[in-house]
Amino acid sequence: ASQNVQRWELSFNILTTKETEVDSLVNTVQNMDVTSTMIMPQLPSVANLTTITSNPTLLVAADAGSTTIYANHNSADGLLPKGSFIKFNNSNKIYITTNDANFNQNFAVSIGVYPKLRVGLTTSNTILANSSAILTYYRSIDNVQGITFTDGILSNPGTIDLIEAV
Repeated sequence: ASQNVQRWELSFNILTTKETEVDSLVNTVQNMDVTSTMIMPQLPSVANLTTITSNPTLLVAADAGSTTIYANHNSADGLLPKGSFIKFNNSNKIYITTNDANFNQNFAVSIGVYPKLRVGLTTSNTILANSSAILTYYRSIDNVQGITFTDGILSNPGTIDLIEAV
């Protein structure tokens, strides 16, 4: 089966202390229609390889639906490895790189992205990586799992799911 759309969904276990358990439970159901933001978490192996020093600019425009972009090699230094989460300064959508992008070379840097671009890009757009790849999300309790009670007392508040707001 295939869809023409894609969004990121993250799931976290809830860890509480006696001092925070009531607030954690209440916060799970409050303000579900409000968006929040956080830095998109990178895999440790990707984070350890990342040496890019700035947010590079695009060298050529890219149409919506493209899966490859070309960045200006002079606009950054270092490596943006395969599996890096990125976004662009004209959209909240998070993408993942499908190849290594080495900015320590003397020619255009080709970067594969997944999913396809939702909106077109121009040479005035920048690639936001590392701590600039901010995920905008909604909280979901549609599939709350792991909530357990022991003798009528909440003993585990379960997990929180975050769904990309695009």
